[in-house]
Amino acid sequence: MILAYDGRMDSSPVSRRRFLTAIGAAAPLAVTAQAPPPTGSLTDVAGVRVGHFTDTRRPTGCTAILFDRPVTAGADYDGSAPGESLGLMLQPVSPLEQIHGILLSGGGPMALGATAGVVRFLEERNVGYDWGVPNVRVPIVVGAVIDDLALGDGRIRAGADEAYRACQSASTSAVAEGSVGAGTGATVGKLFVGRGMPGMKGGLGCASARLGDIVIGALVVVNASGDIVDRRTGAIVAGARTADARGFARTVDVLRRDLESRRADRALRDDPLRATTLAVVATNVALTKTQLTKVAMMANSGAARAINPYHTQSDGDQVIALSTGALNAGVSLTSLGAMAAEVVADAIVRAVRVASGLPGWSAVRDL
Repeated sequence: MILAYDGRMDSSPVSRRRFLTAIGAAAPLAVTAQAPPPTGSLTDVAGVRVGHFTDTRRPTGCTAILFDRPVTAGADYDGSAPGESLGLMLQPVSPLEQIHGILLSGGGPMALGATAGVVRFLEERNVGYDWGVPNVRVPIVVGAVIDDLALGDGRIRAGADEAYRACQSASTSAVAEGSVGAGTGATVGKLFVGRGMPGMKGGLGCASARLGDIVIGALVVVNASGDIVDRRTGAIVAGARTADARGFARTVDVLRRDLESRRADRALRDDPLRATTLAVVATNVALTKTQLTKVAMMANSGAARAINPYHTQSDGDQVIALSTGALNAGVSLTSLGAMAAEVVADAIVRAVRVASGLPGWSAVRDL
């Protein structure tokens, strides 16, 4: 389900009634606003399946990423306060090479327990490590969350049952994008909300690249503090708005003026855990966990091209890189990582371009 709103700015909380009204506005908005053409999908990498659960009670949800076979994975955690579970196992020093699922979710740290739904789904299908115990398989499911608790009733968030439903809907079809799944309540450009400069709607987006028989795909959930920038033109696509909502405040310029003037009122909405960009990068090229860790690091530099400022004090940014191992090819890791960075940057811009607005948070296609 894609949620929509007419884009008028409103600082009041999002109640269930208003959220459902926004859903009802989806049809008229879809007639007048054209989404940009797809840029590819994470599921372009064969063996990867994605499913969403989108909560209609408030803007939140979760996204499950499953695999036909266990995948090798590595990660890069450069954010100040990443909300994650079992991510430590993705470090090269961990002897565990493969994982069985990933769950991305709204709801902040309290939603990390939703991974239990993915574990249940996989265990019922006998997916997981053989633990040496009769009739027991242990699925390794990595969890990552964003904070969307300020939109509507923060007590409503994805749990194990919702994650299980996301798994049930997982398919190899092109991934639904925008205000869906874990991206439903995502927002961007929110450092100056307390000063009357509103942010905008973030979301979930994908992109991919086919380079001969090599495939690289990315899925991102964009809930960033900073502005979103088109890497090709350098133009801001979404982010902090001026107080009259007629243009972009240009976050870095505002921060520069704050430092130059040493203004006493330069308060920022910059508390830890309040913002995060999550990225999952997949390839069919067979790689080790250490190699995938390097790919994740390079892919993270792509996010830095599309988000400015990036890795702020409130951002818990995370990149997970995985390999299905279907293609045994002697590939330059530098080349692969460079392409992964470009795919991530494109997916980030795609996420905000296809997102739908909510009260107080206009979308790119509302402008």
